[in-house]
Amino acid sequence: MPYHQDLGGTRHVFADLRQVMAAASPHRSGDVLAGVAATSAEQRVAARLVLADLPLARFLTEAVVPYEADEVTRLIIDRHDTAAFAPIAHLTVGGFRDWLLANDGAAITAVAAGLTPEMVAAVSKLMRNQDLIAVAAKLRVITRFRGTIGLPGRLSVRLQPNHPTDDPAGIAAAILDGLLLGSGDAVIGINPAGDSVADAHNLLLLLDELRQAYAIPTQSCVLTHVTNTLQLIARGAPVDLCFQSIGGTEGTNRGFGIDLALLAEAQDATLALGRGTLGQDVMYFETGQGSALSAGAHHGVDQQTLEARAHGVARAFRPLLVNSVVGFIGPEYLYDGKQILRAALEDHCCGKLLGLPMGLDICYTNHAEADQNDMDAILTLAGVAGVNFIMGVPGADDIMLNYQSTSFHDALYLRDVLGLKPAPEFEAWLLANGITDAAGRLAASPARLALPGVLGG
Repeated sequence: MPYHQDLGGTRHVFADLRQVMAAASPHRSGDVLAGVAATSAEQRVAARLVLADLPLARFLTEAVVPYEADEVTRLIIDRHDTAAFAPIAHLTVGGFRDWLLANDGAAITAVAAGLTPEMVAAVSKLMRNQDLIAVAAKLRVITRFRGTIGLPGRLSVRLQPNHPTDDPAGIAAAILDGLLLGSGDAVIGINPAGDSVADAHNLLLLLDELRQAYAIPTQSCVLTHVTNTLQLIARGAPVDLCFQSIGGTEGTNRGFGIDLALLAEAQDATLALGRGTLGQDVMYFETGQGSALSAGAHHGVDQQTLEARAHGVARAFRPLLVNSVVGFIGPEYLYDGKQILRAALEDHCCGKLLGLPMGLDICYTNHAEADQNDMDAILTLAGVAGVNFIMGVPGADDIMLNYQSTSFHDALYLRDVLGLKPAPEFEAWLLANGITDAAGRLAASPARLALPGVLGG
């Protein structure tokens, strides 16, 4: 169905909903690379005017990626909750924006199952940055495994102790650094340098030995491919969480070597281990704008809408953690600090609207037009927006993945200026071990934690 809008004597015509969505998106390098971006600021305004007047129900009858050709579209449509959608079914996209700003978190959460990823992507295109922050700040998505993540007034941290050779001593030293600086309550998660199942098994044993030796109320994860995790489970490895990168189309996920059936199999296998003490939210997903274009599977859809569709995949598996690795893919997709900031706020807000426990890897690659000051700004705004967790990387410099992220010190800064605390179970552990004082600040003489079998403990 063609759409059009007249502006200043010019008629702007859009062939279908996919083109409206793409042209309405804020300018970003990935959409230009894909050939779907608005050709002018005027065309972008025209597309937004069209989008604002579209009924939300239109997204249930016009798919941006064909239903017959894509299992992600089928997942989205087949699992749509019409009862949850009913209170907002009469709204346009513009009216939905006003509704989100006017209602509280409970009302928004009540309709989450009735929202499709395309609906939340559409409304985000009409929102200023402050709107994205204001709406997301109302929403709390709480998950549990050995700790409780996402409570109001809390900020969790993934302790990311990556090493270019998976050296156990180097990894253990980074873990010790992070723990003594109050990080690790979201997960202690290692990106392995290689794809060896045996090496991943050894890393899991290291993490589990450390966790049990000091009764740390957290969970561990080696962020290997889901098929490797299934092998690790079969070998009896101490798997807490099952990780996988996911995308917003069937073709993107095929490029990752997965499909929905494989994710369901991995979730069932991980749940069967029953390792959680407070809950059994066992999945950990990472997403990122640009992955579908990178895989040649974007179907002419803008990258932010596809990111929201990746969130739609995550929603089906009740994850403990979801994070957008927002600047990792590079400047071909998000060119500079301004584009990375906008994407971070979009990803966080859209994920929360869909009911996901959203975190952010606030990051950039060294060839992007960005620096650590940009990350400071994104970090602060994400904290105000109520992000569930961020990354804690030694010195903010991941020496294995070769990108810049956020550090343990950055997490301390954000907790301090916004009055945030770690997950309650982890907060109590930090206090009991003399790492923090009763006020939650680092102790003047922090505890010494010896890492068994690694650093002479």
